[in-house]
Amino acid sequence: QVQLQESGGGSVQPGGSLRLSCTVVGNTYRSKCMGWFRQAPGGEREGVASIDNAGITSYGNSVKGRFTISHDNAKIMLYLEMNSLNPEDTAIYYCATKKAGGRWNWRDYSTYDYFGQGTQVTVSS
Repeated sequence: QVQLQESGGGSVQPGGSLRLSCTVVGNTYRSKCMGWFRQAPGGEREGVASIDNAGITSYGNSVKGRFTISHDNAKIMLYLEMNSLNPEDTAIYYCATKKAGGRWNWRDYSTYDYFGQGTQVTVSS
């Protein structure tokens, strides 16, 4: 059974930075693709960033150039470095992983297999 646990969320002023971490327990199949999503109050779950098995990264337009996704070699830890935060980044952030095989669209959360419980990020002055 794979379990994901996010950490590192919190409150920060506009222009600040946060680093989110996601611990993947039971990842014996070595997730082929990993990603971060976020959901603001009343909003849809939005793809923020992903990293595939080849290490190729993808980012949503609103975070490109400000956020960086990475993982350790064992794919036990997934990270999201967030810089130049603004109030529009306020949301609950979720990490996600996908097993090998099957369709994958990094922006579509339904194509992932496992999600964490989420961590709150609040950007305000």
